[in-house]
Amino acid sequence: MSETEQVPEEAAETSANGKGNVARRATPPARFSAEPFSPRLFLGNGHLQTIAGNFLSRISRLPPAVPELVEVSPASDSQIASKVLCDCLWHPEGVRPKRPTVILVHGLEGSSESQYMIGNANKMWLAGYNVVRMNMRNCGETERLSPTLYHSGMSDDIGIVLRHFIARERLQSVALVGYSMGGNLVLKLTGELGAEVPSQLHSVVAISPSIDLAASSDALHRGLNRLYERRFLRRLIRRFRLKVSLFPRAYDARRVVGVGSLREYDQRITALYSGFASADDYYARASAVRVLDRVAVPTLVLHAEDDPFVPLEPETRAALNTNPWITLLASQHGGHCAFLARPSLAKSDSVYKDDGYWAETTLLRFIRAYA
Repeated sequence: MSETEQVPEEAAETSANGKGNVARRATPPARFSAEPFSPRLFLGNGHLQTIAGNFLSRISRLPPAVPELVEVSPASDSQIASKVLCDCLWHPEGVRPKRPTVILVHGLEGSSESQYMIGNANKMWLAGYNVVRMNMRNCGETERLSPTLYHSGMSDDIGIVLRHFIARERLQSVALVGYSMGGNLVLKLTGELGAEVPSQLHSVVAISPSIDLAASSDALHRGLNRLYERRFLRRLIRRFRLKVSLFPRAYDARRVVGVGSLREYDQRITALYSGFASADDYYARASAVRVLDRVAVPTLVLHAEDDPFVPLEPETRAALNTNPWITLLASQHGGHCAFLARPSLAKSDSVYKDDGYWAETTLLRFIRAYA
């Protein structure tokens, strides 16, 4: 643990003696801080960080995951139930409930196999945690398991998965970690739950969260960001066409003809098929910023000022900084969901050593502080 990292004494005592309830404290904990982020050599701007972070391969030492389906929406007279796939790593039943459990949520068009999901899972498993890598609806090749699309406002699905595993495994300490879209989702869920948050939820972490959905959508349509937008659109349109083939009575393939921006996709597809009046209505209702003031769990938000397409609007930044339960760490560099730092040259077998993935080691230390 670094000398500058601050672990609240109250959190450490609660974890050690097993008494109390971190999420139910009457007063917020002390602010968490970590080593400042210093970008890896030759990766000093947001685009390079983002691209390298997306394409660098990761070595996984994980055992085979146990795939588990969780029903998030029941069947009705007109459609089948919706289920999500969770790739789970569980410690033996005798110790499982007492081990901290981390539920990881991916970003837009990601899955449980995204590189940051694998990287985090390796660190958390080595640290002795149970790990659940959750696929949102239709992700991870699960399009047949739901008649609906997925979008950035489906926080209820994460809440159902959270409560499902808490109840079934009698879990005592759970953390939620979300990247990009997943970051917005875990923040939105925590804010919506407010004082009704399960007592077992001890911490929440959002990495490069797309909290301001409208601003992010517009940023993707400017300059070099069009390259990212085209990549997202290709995947979204391909997935939509697959949904058309699977559920031809529910979707119209002609709706995506000529779509040239993410906003246009959300106007024509997301809003129409997910019950929103328009893309703007979707962005407003699905953004976590509406409920940030209600977050009452120790929460960490990591954001890079040079993130190419996920900005923090002034109102959002103020909301994050105003809530004493939330720690916002905003670095000058880091790109989108990358934060590739210079690896430590010190030889160490510790899971908390700095291997150059600054966000992963920082969030693990944060979770450990409140587990």
